Amino acid sequence: MGLAKIALLHLGEAETQAAGTATVDLPAARELIDILGMLHEKTSGNLTPDESRLLETLLYELRMDFAQKASAR
Repeated sequence: MGLAKIALLHLGEAETQAAGTATVDLPAARELIDILGMLHEKTSGNLTPDESRLLETLLYELRMDFAQKASAR
């Protein structure tokens, strides 16, 4: 969940407390999304159905948000 929150931060979906504004950093977001994808792949078969579903949902939503932000640039 922590990595997903940081990815959302890099996608501009949340304001940083220090800056008080939302900024978009697509390369950093992409890296975190890739890490989450790798974790999903490496933990396949070792997660409960709820955990697996949560990770799949997070990855889907992050990837869709990333694609939308990347195509807008």
